[in-house]
Amino acid sequence: MNNLPIPTGAYQEMCYLVWSSEKKALIFDPGSDAEIIFQALEEQGLEVAAYVLTHTHYDHINALADLYDKAPAPILVHSKDWEWAFSERNQGAPYYPLPRKPETDDIQWLETSKDWNIADLHFQVLETPGHTPGGCCLLFPEDNVMITGDTLFKGSCGRTDLPGGNPRIMKDSLNKLKQLPDEIQIFPGHGEDSTIGIERATNFFMQ
Repeated sequence: MNNLPIPTGAYQEMCYLVWSSEKKALIFDPGSDAEIIFQALEEQGLEVAAYVLTHTHYDHINALADLYDKAPAPILVHSKDWEWAFSERNQGAPYYPLPRKPETDDIQWLETSKDWNIADLHFQVLETPGHTPGGCCLLFPEDNVMITGDTLFKGSCGRTDLPGGNPRIMKDSLNKLKQLPDEIQIFPGHGEDSTIGIERATNFFMQ
């Protein structure tokens, strides 16, 4: 399994390209800088297998429509986040305009299945609301890798004071992640990677 992090936009949101031997990539959270993401796809010789959204805050989806225009593929997202993703409340002026909605009906709801197999990649969905109502973490169990979006960061966790956030629900989600094996490597929506073991031992919000 290959995992290429690409920092994007004013908030340095982390977009991840994940692929294996088939050279068909999952694109996680294309936040901004569509041209940079396209360049990375070309350099690696990758096709887009699907777009996977951990949640739908503007800094995680602003490049989605531009990418979809050139490389259509299914969009995987939790329905509770998709329903407000393109509403007026989801913008961050002056750095991020209101995200443009991709012109497609090829949307698949992450909550409909725990296990997903796309191309030669297998991942599991952990519903982790709190930062947003439909926030999810995506675990690749065979590789001990998890994309955590804005649920869990190195040394911190996602804000709960934004629309749709809930601190009590976030605590429940973090408690769910605490049950995972120490060796799982986490790749968050902002900042450096870490492991569940390190975060359980050192992250105040995981205590």
